[in-house]
Amino acid sequence: MNLTWQSTREIGEALYDQFPDVDPKTVRFTDLHRWVCELEDFNDDPEASNERVLEAILLVWLDEAE
Repeated sequence: MNLTWQSTREIGEALYDQFPDVDPKTVRFTDLHRWVCELEDFNDDPEASNERVLEAILLVWLDEAE
């Protein structure tokens, strides 16, 4: 799978799987951005993200965690 910043659902699910013990409510955007860029299947420009995209990813992660 090739993840891009538009793959918010898939990225949120991948982060939930990769960091099962992390409470998404405690994650800073700087850490979230780094973790997304470090995902094995992530293949997009790190500079192409914005706060709206990171919020969407975080909301999916929160949904998965609950």
